Amino acid sequence: MNDIGLWGDRIFRETSLLICGSLLALSVIMFLARNSASHLMAGWASLKSWLFLAPLILLVLASPSPWPLVFLALVGIASAKTFFQMVGIYHRSWFVWATYLSIAALGYLVYNEDLELFNLSPMIFLGLISLIPLVRNSATNMIQYLALSLMSFIFWGWSLMHLGLLLMLERGSFIVLYLYLLTEVSDNVALAGSRIFGKHKPFDKISHRVSLEGILVSVIASVLLAWGMRHLLPDRSERFWIAAGLIAAVVGRLGGLILSVIRRDLGIKNTGVFIIGRDDILSRTDKLIFVGPIYYYVYLYLQQVPWL
Repeated sequence: MNDIGLWGDRIFRETSLLICGSLLALSVIMFLARNSASHLMAGWASLKSWLFLAPLILLVLASPSPWPLVFLALVGIASAKTFFQMVGIYHRSWFVWATYLSIAALGYLVYNEDLELFNLSPMIFLGLISLIPLVRNSATNMIQYLALSLMSFIFWGWSLMHLGLLLMLERGSFIVLYLYLLTEVSDNVALAGSRIFGKHKPFDKISHRVSLEGILVSVIASVLLAWGMRHLLPDRSERFWIAAGLIAAVVGRLGGLILSVIRRDLGIKNTGVFIIGRDDILSRTDKLIFVGPIYYYVYLYLQQVPWL
């Protein structure tokens, strides 16, 4: 990749202007109408953080390799930190630092395209942290620390870093941008659809914000957006953009629900505010822990079956 990254690409520049312009216009509308309804106030709270975050993500994705991958690894580490704070083992520094260093190592493996070690990394990590109780000569609460550390590494290391594997593909930054846009739009449409139309809530004991009606509306919106922005994909065939839209809408719900299970079990809502606005960093990455790996393997599979 050249020294200016994607800044020289016309499609990327036009897409960036479209995203930032749309966010700015929507933010003005939300700001002016924020006091007229509670859901508009919530929408304005979310948009405030995106006014800062969207340009940052575009700036990172446009940067030459390996900076997008470095940024992704840092996001994974920050997410793991928030997770450790949420579950109450942030003080167990041996487990915490083993997780941080292992996530950083995953970034190195992705950059060197060492898929064999990457796929073995969950077992290697489990073996590594299993030595900590022996080194510390302690058995107190170690099952809890081992399980939570492994969960953190799997979610915000191995799973999230599949976006890094996508980055390494041809026009990988475009694929990641495309997938991220679909996931975020799908999530917000699902929440709005649930507020307006939501009657059937199969996970009401986990999250009141997820309804079958909201999911259906988000599927329709995601597939339409996937079609409208298919120019970002290296291959614009139907199978690639339809798969992306469906995965973002359906699979993206899983990450949010899993985090809701953990938060509900702990009796907390979030661990703080992410930059400005609302929610923490886990609320920004939870959807990607399933969307990233599933779309990566589906994408590779679809490349091998051109007859579909």
